[in-house]
Amino acid sequence: MYAIVEIAGQQFKVAKDQKVFVNRLSTEEGKNVSFDNVLLIGDGDKTTLGAPAIDGAQVSAKVLKHLKGDKVIVFKKKRRKGYRVKNGHRQSLTEIVIESIVASGAKKAAPKKETKKAEPKVEAKADAKPEAKKEAPKAKPVAKKATGKADDLKKIEGAGPKAAEALVNAGYETFEKVANAKAEELSNVLSEASSRLAHIVTDTWPKQAKLAADGKWDELKELQERLDGGIEK
Repeated sequence: MYAIVEIAGQQFKVAKDQKVFVNRLSTEEGKNVSFDNVLLIGDGDKTTLGAPAIDGAQVSAKVLKHLKGDKVIVFKKKRRKGYRVKNGHRQSLTEIVIESIVASGAKKAAPKKETKKAEPKVEAKADAKPEAKKEAPKAKPVAKKATGKADDLKKIEGAGPKAAEALVNAGYETFEKVANAKAEELSNVLSEASSRLAHIVTDTWPKQAKLAADGKWDELKELQERLDGGIEK
């Protein structure tokens, strides 16, 4: 006999004494757990199909241990944009062993009712002074946009529309000002503007801006062709 049952949001084909790794369950190790959402049961030539679940069917199992799966590395990169993100993930799992499969007659476990604790009553004292109103936190001053004509900072490799806007708002609206700034200053400007801009590599931005300010577009193009992720080869 086998069954197809839904466990922790996933469907599994299980049989008696079979060990299965499922998404982490809240049940403690060594305790029994039952699953009522049985979609199909096969017993020899007889097959029972639910609509969607079989009424009265149940799969019982025992929790063996909780563990974590193998580490999965997710790496994302955008060429010549200075974008690199590396993340690791280990899925929380539970190992269970199937003890029995019941085709009918099983009772569904009633959901536990949450009991709310009574909040203690607080008597107001006659001499109690009213609490002072808390002052609302002061909003951070917004950087003023430059009034002069800004250069097209998007010509700098790695500086997209949002990054260019952040530089202009911080007062770096021309190639000359970007060229005179340090890479760390430009990186801080992007990080303060948005967390989505914090990953951008600005090491070569002053050098690129210097060539653009001097009108050396051919040299700037040659430099950008040597860049990989915002870093000069």
